[in-house]
Amino acid sequence: MSDFVQCDSAVLVHFVMKLEDGSIAESTAENGKPALFRLGDNSLSDGMEEQLLGLRAGEKKSFSLAPDDAFGKISPDLIQYFSRRDFVAAGEPEIGAIMLFTAMDGSEMPGVIREISGDSITVDFNHPLSGQTVHFEVEVLEIDPNLEATNANTVS
Repeated sequence: MSDFVQCDSAVLVHFVMKLEDGSIAESTAENGKPALFRLGDNSLSDGMEEQLLGLRAGEKKSFSLAPDDAFGKISPDLIQYFSRRDFVAAGEPEIGAIMLFTAMDGSEMPGVIREISGDSITVDFNHPLSGQTVHFEVEVLEIDPNLEATNANTVS
């Protein structure tokens, strides 16, 4: 077990993620279930990993990540247009609804219904927090915890 977070550490943390308007997007402290991350496995952005490096168990840190360092910029390539006929089996879509779509490789991707205009339905496959600066409050609970003794959610 290491004394501080390193580039390949598993880290058990509580975090609060806030948006620019101060609203809370996610809080592990609020739901009482810490998150477990492994640095270097591509589950976190490089910007997030950089902020965690060097922290010690029990240490807290507040920081902000610009879109490029958090969930990325909004990509116009991830906004797709469908015909209303494509939704016959799924029912009438509603603006703001998140629906699962099957990709060509069989994997499922969530998409947000952004606009319905006549026979055209606009679906956004960007991460819902793309294009936003995100503010974090992180508390490191454990570094390289004994996973069998931990009741944490694994976030990936």
